[in-house]
Amino acid sequence: MAVKTFTQENFDQEVLGAQGPVLVDFWASWCGPCRMFAPIVDEFAGEHQADVVVGKVNIDEEPDLAARYGVMSIPTAILYKNGEVAATLVGVQPKENLEALLK
Repeated sequence: MAVKTFTQENFDQEVLGAQGPVLVDFWASWCGPCRMFAPIVDEFAGEHQADVVVGKVNIDEEPDLAARYGVMSIPTAILYKNGEVAATLVGVQPKENLEALLK
């Protein structure tokens, strides 16, 4: 399953309105750590497609979403459950840390 792209237009419906957990990676194309984190997020998404929806928000294209959730540093991964922020990880994280969020 491909990683989704979340925008201002689909965020409320696809993230906040989702039935299960949703992991959102806030990133930017110029961010070196984000490029390091992307393959980890992609691998996590592939391994957990039955458990969690995974998507990305490009903060350059969607600055209002980044501001809405207080994203100051990137990459930032936020886990949403039932429309609420359940956990936040800042910086490049090993896949184990993403998996720990699901528990």
